[in-house]
Amino acid sequence: MILEHAVLDVGADKAVAYRAALEEALPLISATPGFIDLEVRPCLETPGRFLLLVRWESVDAHEIGFRKSERYERWRALLHPFYDPFPTVEHYGEPIAKA
Repeated sequence: MILEHAVLDVGADKAVAYRAALEEALPLISATPGFIDLEVRPCLETPGRFLLLVRWESVDAHEIGFRKSERYERWRALLHPFYDPFPTVEHYGEPIAKA
C-alpha cells in the first residue's frame, strides 16, 4: 500500500465551491482499480487549505490506472481550476514507525 499526499491551496473564498466540486469528483477516483480510500482534511490554521491523503495498492494504480483514465479528465476539469499554486503530489511507502 502507498499513500499519496498533497497540500491543496484553493483560497478561503473558494472553499465552499471546492467542497461541492470534490463531492462530485469522489466517485471518479473511487471507481479506480487499486484505489483503497481517500481523506481530505481542512487546515485549521489556514482557511482554504486542505490535505489530500489517498491510499492506493500501488503507484501504478494512481499514475496509470487513474491518471491515464477518462475519469481523471473529469476530475481534472472539476478540481484543478481551484488550485493556486498547483500542488506537489508525492507518494509514500509503508510506515517505518508507528506509535
